[in-house]
Amino acid sequence: MLPANLVGIMFALTTACVWGGGDFSGGLATRRNSQFQVLALSALSGIALLLAFTALWGESFPAPRGVFLAATAGVSGAIGVASLYRALSVGNAASVAPTAAVVSAALPVLFSMLTEGWPGVMRLAGFILAFLGIWLVSKPSTMGDQLVRQGILLACLAGVCLGGFFILIAQVEPGKVFTPLVVARSVSLCIALLMLLVRRTSVPSPGSNPSALLAGVLDAGGNVFYLLARQFTRLDVVVVLSSLCPAITVLLARIMLKQDVSVAQWMGVGLCLIAVALIAV
Repeated sequence: MLPANLVGIMFALTTACVWGGGDFSGGLATRRNSQFQVLALSALSGIALLLAFTALWGESFPAPRGVFLAATAGVSGAIGVASLYRALSVGNAASVAPTAAVVSAALPVLFSMLTEGWPGVMRLAGFILAFLGIWLVSKPSTMGDQLVRQGILLACLAGVCLGGFFILIAQVEPGKVFTPLVVARSVSLCIALLMLLVRRTSVPSPGSNPSALLAGVLDAGGNVFYLLARQFTRLDVVVVLSSLCPAITVLLARIMLKQDVSVAQWMGVGLCLIAVALIAV
């Protein structure tokens, strides 16, 4: 059998791949609808997926404390995802997604070091290289300064809120994976519908934006792998490796949208791969 730590690392890397695709799909979806319309649609598809797995596994809901943590995580995550989708729609994905990833990873890493102690030297070196790699990946390509600033500010807000989601959802009692995410997603859906009501914006039909539905499925799937990874290894390891998702987003933006990717960004991807090796060791 594989060591528990290695299993957690594999789940975390899977999280990065799935989330990277979800971020790209969410950015595309927000070009057609507002971020709260996309959030509502993605929450619907995510809830459907999570309920299916909950029924299949027969998982019970967590204790009241766990439900509260999951609901609070849902509030933080809803704001974070909406901000990220909006940032991806107005900014270059090669700048926005990595910025959000750096900020969202930094908070849980600090929290983990305070609660679980400092990681080993090799792993700490891997964290540093990972942050450096994501920073290089985040160097903007050719684009107007105003759009860059707007996208980066939204990305920072997204990072803070998503970092809160990572911390809160990871505190739910061990062994619970699907039901805490059902609670969090349900809260996100309520927030999205409330914002649509306040803004007097129509609720889109489920078939109006397939990219939003795909984003919800991928984001929910990534959340499942994130919680699975947390069962096997430290929070900081899970968060840092999961936050390498911008590499996937950048590759998709390059392939699908023909967005420019600089030499520095490719160097950042290389540093991220070295970081994975150091963290695994």
